[in-house]
Amino acid sequence: MERVAIIGASMTRFGQRDAWVRELLAEAGEAALSDAGIDGDDVEHLYVSNMASGEFEGQTGVPNALAHDLDALPAYTARIDQTSSSGGAGVYAAWQSVAAGASELTMLVGGEKMTHRTTAEATDVIASLTHPVEYKHGVTLPSFAGLTARLYLDTYDAPRESLGKVAVKNHRNGVDNPHAQFRKEVDLDTVLDSPMVADPLRLYDFCPITDGSAALVFCPESVAAEYVPEGEYAVISGIGGATDTHVVHERADPTTMGGVVDSSTIAYEMAGIGPDDVDVAELHDMFTILEFLQSEDLGFFEKGKGWKAVEEGVTDRDGELPINTSGGLKSKGHPLGASGVAQVYEIYQQLTGNAGPRQVEADIGLACNVGGFGNCVTTTIMEASQ
Repeated sequence: MERVAIIGASMTRFGQRDAWVRELLAEAGEAALSDAGIDGDDVEHLYVSNMASGEFEGQTGVPNALAHDLDALPAYTARIDQTSSSGGAGVYAAWQSVAAGASELTMLVGGEKMTHRTTAEATDVIASLTHPVEYKHGVTLPSFAGLTARLYLDTYDAPRESLGKVAVKNHRNGVDNPHAQFRKEVDLDTVLDSPMVADPLRLYDFCPITDGSAALVFCPESVAAEYVPEGEYAVISGIGGATDTHVVHERADPTTMGGVVDSSTIAYEMAGIGPDDVDVAELHDMFTILEFLQSEDLGFFEKGKGWKAVEEGVTDRDGELPINTSGGLKSKGHPLGASGVAQVYEIYQQLTGNAGPRQVEADIGLACNVGGFGNCVTTTIMEASQ
């Protein structure tokens, strides 16, 4: 099986954008083509990660429209929808197409247009991914997050302040990300005094509703140096996907995300590494509690000890294991189909030494993209090319 390299990447500004999803996708796609030094008609496979363009703006058929906009005809196109992990699933699909030898040049573009809808409307669209029995009782992802956060705090004797410190850390990182929706630091008092949303989680424990797009270009590692110099590309050394129970209350332990455990186990085995080898990670912090859960289920910290790592500064940008150097979903924003692609974009920037003021020392990076409340997960491990 051919090892797969990423030779180009881009990310639009995240936030409230006047552009519609088709324009956002084209903006990221054109920039990624330029970064890789190729033309649209060089692309053989074109994937679009998108959860709900039909529901949000009545726009369907976005992959074939994007192929037209990028002059990528006659590339094979497909839309990848795996709820809020659509981006990670798109990375998996693009990796498969190259690893299997079906395509030499594959592009993935992820994007979503959401801010033109009210918070209630957007929340309802997202909540439609829950099980119908839970949905009809008014269950939303924020309510799952609040219930799980309360269980975690009580089970592991974690202080409420530890969740707030995740928000503080990620907002601080987002200041140095020119693409982030929120580029402003917040202090712990502001987080803890913000309006209650789902006890014990408050407004600053949640990511914003966001528009935006990100893109990646993939090719076989064996030919990557023909497109860009060594050191200017990164290699996917391990990738894994997994699905957990659709009904969250059926899980033996709601503070354990089985999809994170299983997908990372596959990725670590493929890459031939363990959690201790990872230098930098991008985790799906749609809610602050998810950073604790994923950091533990990925094997970075013992169960119930993720909060202590945050308290001790281990996950700070200058810590032993920087987590969410991009600002995470919390500060960067969460345009559903783009988020998993943007996570890999950040790891690519770190491994190629192009992260600017966010740069850390890293040879191996990991991105974990979560759909729903851990219902589906893709974990991607990447290595520097030198």
